[in-house]
Amino acid sequence: MNTTIFDIGAEGRTGLRLPPSDVAERPLEELIPSELIRKEDPKLPQVSQIEVVRHYTKLSRMNYGVDNGIYPLGSCTMKYNPRVNEEIARLPQFAQAHPLQGEELSQGILRLTYELGELLCVIGGMDAITLQPAAGAHGELVGMLLIKKHFERAKELHKRTKILLPDSAHGTNPASAVICGFEVVHIPSDARGLVDLETLRAHLDESVAGIMLTNPNTLGLFETDILEITRLIHGVGGLVYYDGANLNAIVGRARPGDMGVDIVHYNLHKTFSTPHGGGGPGAGPVAVVKKLAPYLPVPVVTKKKNRYILDYERPLSVGRVHSFYGNFAVLVRAYTYIRMLGEAGLRAVSANAVLNANYLRTQLSKIYQAPYNRVCMHEFVITTQGMSAQIRTLDVAKRAIDYGVHPSSIYFPLIVPEVMMIEPTETVSKEELDNFAEVLSKVAQEMRENPQILKEAPHAVPTYGASVRRLDDVRAAKEPILREGNPHPASSPPS
Repeated sequence: MNTTIFDIGAEGRTGLRLPPSDVAERPLEELIPSELIRKEDPKLPQVSQIEVVRHYTKLSRMNYGVDNGIYPLGSCTMKYNPRVNEEIARLPQFAQAHPLQGEELSQGILRLTYELGELLCVIGGMDAITLQPAAGAHGELVGMLLIKKHFERAKELHKRTKILLPDSAHGTNPASAVICGFEVVHIPSDARGLVDLETLRAHLDESVAGIMLTNPNTLGLFETDILEITRLIHGVGGLVYYDGANLNAIVGRARPGDMGVDIVHYNLHKTFSTPHGGGGPGAGPVAVVKKLAPYLPVPVVTKKKNRYILDYERPLSVGRVHSFYGNFAVLVRAYTYIRMLGEAGLRAVSANAVLNANYLRTQLSKIYQAPYNRVCMHEFVITTQGMSAQIRTLDVAKRAIDYGVHPSSIYFPLIVPEVMMIEPTETVSKEELDNFAEVLSKVAQEMRENPQILKEAPHAVPTYGASVRRLDDVRAAKEPILREGNPHPASSPPS
């Protein structure tokens, strides 16, 4: 387990052979400023192809993913990635396309991109879209840039300084607002777990630039006052940003645009089944109402007669937010998913996502505390608070690994102490749901009868379970290994 790629191989060993260069060689100093050229070669692994394959195959067998079993991370929608998506994304015409090959040789690619944008606008009830953002948080940032540009053009930015943020929103929302220069004003939830309208009203004035609203929220509850919320924000001249990370609960059934939303981001790597995790790749397209369309990032894929073009002539644009045109291979997968399912299929997705979540909620609420124990959307929250003085939610999550299932999200949302946020998704069978409920039931019993086993979990079970034992959290924080082969505590960084 302690072997890294740097621990194998030998000096001079390689796994590939490059063809001869077909261009004339030039001194490196002519191509790169001397101050940017390394003084010594980087310390890279020197390994054969079979060593690389065996090393990473070993690591993959130690990992757990959606192909292994239930992956119930709340608000992450870790759903199954249909193989047909992969087949289409790997077609040579897509996989081997180069972003600099020009419009004439990219008409099929541009058509797919354009049609995906049109489909997403219909699904969200919006007017225009950019597919450039690489993730949900990136989409949030673009949304805030659009709000900023809107008020710059209206000559109101000097007074539109605040973004209202419910405490049940996603964790990256406040960072996205602050990066764009806004002040974040937190709006608490009421006893229902929804936006407290009285507090919201108390903060409404002409200093409000907008609100960032996650719906359904991170408690798994639909904001039933959404029409009143959008009316109130618009009443003081603000804009409504809709965090679409939880769109899986309503796709095909309700549209943010019909709720009065001005901006919405979609997580293609959640709702539309493209792979994600490990840092990417992802895609977080942002759709807007007509009045905000001129501000969308460039280029925008448009259609003129029977030809698709990249439109850079948009003087009011916030600019480019991604190299080239976004994570194209992710867009192909999402397009395939939407076209394969169609309208009826998307409605079935949201129906089954909500059904599965409520089935699991009714099972687990008999064992754990459920602070909002009523019909939920795609996810729900339970807590271990009050069940044991010795055991934390972290211990429950670690122990679940020993039983071969991936634990849920824990300690988020912050408004519920010792919380587990559980989202099974629509593709999990009843048998898997029952097994997950049984696992957490067993862990709850162990919490009462043998709490020490939870504190020590996971226990290095090699098959569909933990590959390592629990980390020493204190030591990991005080003495992190920051560099391969030359560890340095954070308090004593290398010179």
